[in-house]
Amino acid sequence: MAELKKIIIDTDPGIDDAMAIFLALESPEVEVIGLTTIYGNVYTTLATRNALHLLEIAGRTDIPVAEGSHVTITKGTKLRIADFVHGTDGLGNQNFPPPKGKPIEQSATEFLTEQASLYPGQVTVVALGPLTNIALAIQSDPAFAKNIGQIVLLGGAFAVNGNVNPAAEANIFGDPDAADIVFTSGADVLAVGLNITHQVVLTDCDRDKLAQSNGKFAQYLCKILDVYFGYHHDAYSTKGVYLHDPTTVLAAVDPSLITCVEGVVRVQTIGITRGLTLFYNKQKRFGEVTEWSDKPSVKVAVTVDAPAVVKLVMERLMKS
Repeated sequence: MAELKKIIIDTDPGIDDAMAIFLALESPEVEVIGLTTIYGNVYTTLATRNALHLLEIAGRTDIPVAEGSHVTITKGTKLRIADFVHGTDGLGNQNFPPPKGKPIEQSATEFLTEQASLYPGQVTVVALGPLTNIALAIQSDPAFAKNIGQIVLLGGAFAVNGNVNPAAEANIFGDPDAADIVFTSGADVLAVGLNITHQVVLTDCDRDKLAQSNGKFAQYLCKILDVYFGYHHDAYSTKGVYLHDPTTVLAAVDPSLITCVEGVVRVQTIGITRGLTLFYNKQKRFGEVTEWSDKPSVKVAVTVDAPAVVKLVMERLMKS
C-alpha cells in the first residue's frame, strides 16, 4: 500500500473552500495533515473560525488549524475581501454557532515550514487563497522551497480575463508580491488558473442531486450554496457555479485530470495590470538579461477533464 500523499490546505473559507476541504477529507488518496488560514473570501480571523467549524462538521477536529497572516507580504492592510460572493460570514449567511475548537499556537508560516522539514518532499500545499503564508514560509526558511513536495495553487488567469478586473484573478490580486515570490522560488509549483476552473461547472441540476442525497456534506453544502449560485447568476448570467477550489484540490489528488505546460511565470505588482500573471514558454532565447532570465520554471495547467472532476466532486460529497 503506497503511503498517502500528505496535504496542507491553505484556505480562506469560503463556500467553494468548504466543498474543497470536504472533498479532500473524502479522498482516500490523501491525508489532510493541517489547514492554514488566510484572508480572501473573508478576513483571516473569520477564515480560522470557518476552518475550525468545517472540521467540526466533518468530525475531524484531530486536524490542526494554524492561523495565517492578517496583512499582505508588504504589510498592506487594505485587503480585498470577497464577502459579496460567499456571504458576510463566508458560508452563505447561515450564522452557524461558533466552533468549540481553537487554532494551534503556531502560526501558519511556522506550521508550513515545520511540516515541510519533518517530511521533506512528501507534503503538498494546496493554496486556495492569496499566497501570503506560502511566500512568508519561503522567506523565513531558505530550505522550504526544496523541502516542500509541491505547491498546487489556485491562481492566475492564463490567456483569459481575470475575475477581479480584466487583468487579474482574485487570489493573485490579493497579494501580487507574494505570488511573484512563490512563482520564482524554485519550488515545484503547479498553477490552476481561471482558464481551467471556468471549464468546471456545478449546475443547478447537480445541486438538486446533492439536495436529494443523504450525505452529510451534500446536505450541509446545499444549505450554504444559495448565495454562491445567486452571485454567479448575477455576475456571469449562468445557471451554475465555478468549482475553483475543488478543481485545485483534485489536481493535487489526481494529476492525471489535468495537463500542463512548463515555463516561467511572473506577476505584475503595480499599475493597471497589477495581479496579471504572465507565462513565458521559453521557446525563444532572448539575448538581453531581463526580469525573466534565470528564473525557475513552474507548471501551468492548460487542460482539464471537467466531466471527470464534476463526477468525482459529486460522488465524494454524496457518499459521506
